[in-house]
Amino acid sequence: MAHPPSPVDPQAPPARTLLTVRQFAEKHSAFTQLALRSLIFNAAPRYCSVGGQRQLIAGNGLDRAILRLGRRVLIDEAEFFAWIDRRQAEDPRGPAAGRL
Repeated sequence: MAHPPSPVDPQAPPARTLLTVRQFAEKHSAFTQLALRSLIFNAAPRYCSVGGQRQLIAGNGLDRAILRLGRRVLIDEAEFFAWIDRRQAEDPRGPAAGRL
C-alpha cells in the first residue's frame, strides 16, 4: 500500500544549494577554484606564532557559508553571496578602496 505524499511544511526553511568548490567555480565563472580555496582557508579566525607568541589572525567571515563533511568542502551558495553583500555594505567603495 502506497503512502500519500506528505504535505510540505510551510514553516520549513527553504532548501539550501550546497556546491563543491569545483561546482561553484563552474557555475560562477568569476570565481576560480584557487580563489575560492584561498577565501575558504582564510574564512575562520586562526592562530599564528610570531617570536614564540601566539597571535590571533581575524578571519574574513566566510566561515558561515562553508560546510565541511569529512574531507569534502561545500559552499552554501546563498550565504556566500550574502557574505559578499555584507562586505560591500561595510565598504561600499569596494575592496580596492584607497589603493592606487
